[in-house]
Amino acid sequence: MIDRRSLMGAGLGLGASVLLPREAQAARLGAIGLQLYTIRQLFSADPVKTLEAVAGIGYREIEYGGGGYEAMDHAMLRRTQDRLGLKAPSIHVPYESLRDKFDASVAMAKTLGADTVVLPFMTNQHRTEEGWNAALPNFNRFADGLKKAGLGFAYHNHDFEFTNKPGGVSLYDRLLQGTDPALVKVEIDLYWAIHAGEDVQALIRLLAGRIYAYHVKDARPDGSMTAVGAGKIDFASIFKLNRLAGVKHFYVENDQAPAPYLPDITTSFRTLRSLRF
Repeated sequence: MIDRRSLMGAGLGLGASVLLPREAQAARLGAIGLQLYTIRQLFSADPVKTLEAVAGIGYREIEYGGGGYEAMDHAMLRRTQDRLGLKAPSIHVPYESLRDKFDASVAMAKTLGADTVVLPFMTNQHRTEEGWNAALPNFNRFADGLKKAGLGFAYHNHDFEFTNKPGGVSLYDRLLQGTDPALVKVEIDLYWAIHAGEDVQALIRLLAGRIYAYHVKDARPDGSMTAVGAGKIDFASIFKLNRLAGVKHFYVENDQAPAPYLPDITTSFRTLRSLRF
């Protein structure tokens, strides 16, 4: 198992040296992104109109995921992005697609203007010790192939990676141990990590330099998902660590956003736009 205590201690020392010179300066986020899975119902029905609405709210980055985007006209989506001033730094691509349709996944990423491919989810068959350990070499293989194609690779967590601990070692620790940190980055879903009982500030210190992006959604007191600003997560304290972590992409995501969806992502955008830390 990774010696988190020693690594976190080193991270804490580095964090202090980086944070102190600027701690009196209030920072704010730059471009705010949206994971399109949040509004998948709208996007699948009318992708162009939906992207226009997203840009109208003020989002400048999007991350493709769900909504049937894989089967859409990617050149058309890219033209729409360019017209609206939207960039798609990353896309979510399932494990099976990376395994069985690697070249097509690379072409899709490049057409959409992405520089990183994110593996968003692992199904139950991979969540055993045997299944997970068998998949990790493929993570390295995907990342190596993507690097050769000029793209990065990251893994997006839910809660099970932290709570599932075969042999006393969590799947997330196995991921960190079993993959090349220079190739396999992480996209930390802050809600799911907190939901799993993780200390996300300690996690960020541990993984500083390896974090590609954050997924940002809030939690109500009962633990359910809600728009950013409508819950209890202290994002200002978390984002202060960005002076150490250097994360560049902040994607709003609410897996359970209520219809009609746009008000929910508007609340999240306005909260993050006004956030100072």
